Amino acid sequence: MSSTVSYWVLNSARNSIVTLQGGRRLYSRCVSNRSKSKWRLFSRVPATLKNSSTCGSFALQKAYRHMSTEEDDLHLQLSPAQVNEVLQAGESVYKILDLDSRVPNSVLRFESNQLAANSPVEDRHSVASCLQTSGLMFGIFDGHGGHACAQAVSERLFYYVAVSLMSHQTLERMEGAMESMKPLLPILQWHKHPGDSIYKDVTSVHLNHLRVYWQELLDLHMEMGLSIEEALAYSFQRLDSDISLEIQAPLEDEMMRNLSLQVAFSGATACMAHVDGVHLHVANAGDCRAILGVQEDSGMWSCLPLTRDHNAWNQAELSRLKRKHPKSEDRTIIMDDRLLGVLMPCRAFGDVQLKWSKELQRGILERGFNTEALNIYQFTPPHYYTPPYLTAEPEVTYHRLRPQDKFLVLASDGLWDVLDNEAVVRLVVEYLAEAGRHKPDLAQRPANLGLMQSLLLQRKAKGLHAADQNAATHLIRHAIGSNEYGEMEQERLTAMLTLPEDLARMYRDDITVTVVYFNSDSIDAYYKGG
Repeated sequence: MSSTVSYWVLNSARNSIVTLQGGRRLYSRCVSNRSKSKWRLFSRVPATLKNSSTCGSFALQKAYRHMSTEEDDLHLQLSPAQVNEVLQAGESVYKILDLDSRVPNSVLRFESNQLAANSPVEDRHSVASCLQTSGLMFGIFDGHGGHACAQAVSERLFYYVAVSLMSHQTLERMEGAMESMKPLLPILQWHKHPGDSIYKDVTSVHLNHLRVYWQELLDLHMEMGLSIEEALAYSFQRLDSDISLEIQAPLEDEMMRNLSLQVAFSGATACMAHVDGVHLHVANAGDCRAILGVQEDSGMWSCLPLTRDHNAWNQAELSRLKRKHPKSEDRTIIMDDRLLGVLMPCRAFGDVQLKWSKELQRGILERGFNTEALNIYQFTPPHYYTPPYLTAEPEVTYHRLRPQDKFLVLASDGLWDVLDNEAVVRLVVEYLAEAGRHKPDLAQRPANLGLMQSLLLQRKAKGLHAADQNAATHLIRHAIGSNEYGEMEQERLTAMLTLPEDLARMYRDDITVTVVYFNSDSIDAYYKGG
């Protein structure tokens, strides 16, 4: 990294921090306009690089990232190969197989990637197939105030949705298995990347809450289960309610108590898609985002947004908040473009500090928790009069897929902070075109080693660079490496990848991206009755 870039990064970072003294920590009041939480923590002791990272993250070699913000230490220059190694570390690609040959899947494949800024990374992403009903589910979960809530939601939300969609008969079989202590029917098939967390079996507490939910669904006596719109809306709110109840209930297991507290007092926004044939439903709570890349018959590309950010710039969201609270609070609900001056998103899981009464919060925290060790920041915003101020209720959007709908992009706000919708579609199209140019045309010629070697030598002679093999990686590369004119700058990319841990979050957020490609032929066949 050049000394000019190093000097700029270091000094602008030093000049950006405005801190409040807070015991043994420094609490940032407003590190960045993009920082979601007003109580972002900075340790006085320089953070140390973890040898391995938690779920969804990846380990960076120590040579790749600075541990010090001293100017003399900022001299690392990554080679192009090392840049690619860092960017590609979290990649995953999954091709969808048609389990039922009579019903071609509308999804061809998906590609995902994640780049951390926080340590440990606070984003999560999940993909799973429903086994007792049909459909694929994709989710992006953006944590704040720690990773615990995002982790919990990424592991549990899909179960609530899948149970909501089950028929009355299937739910009866589930309940019968529990009563007779027999194995449960399989609910989900997770599609995991080796770097992701190993989805542990649902704990007994979590399973009990899920069981209570399906028992309530059984009491409704609905033969076919909830509609997808209802399932998504109810599942978001029910899981958030269970997260709140789990820490209020007495728990004997200390580890479970501590985990439940961390989950409830951290937060996560969520955006998930359910794809079943040509039926696409998207549920969003917060400021993650989902968009469609559409190619018209003319060949022109366009973007179709499927979500709206729930923040202070969304006038409909601002009106909703004002309707929920007395008119005397109109000027204090949103301050400094944040909910109660604290949180950027206006919808999220967890964050009970913005949902519970002050008395309930005190009562829970006085049960002997070591809040310092658990990294629980106790803070009541000013003008906290009529909670709850925050909800996990999602906005649900339905879209009937058409042959011209080519791909879906879901991503955390770390991507949307720096790239707009149109730029994301353009970059995915650019990636697809580049991948097509670099793919050998073997249709008319036999594929043999001699031919492949010749093609590789031709490419080398022409000076062609190795193209990204993953659209999510391509988006992340441009999100952190492009200048204000949209041009890729290798020096900027290297600087962003080698920022010290205590500075990285000031310049970029965790970025998590999933790109889902649709099967236009199978969608077209559906409309033709095939």
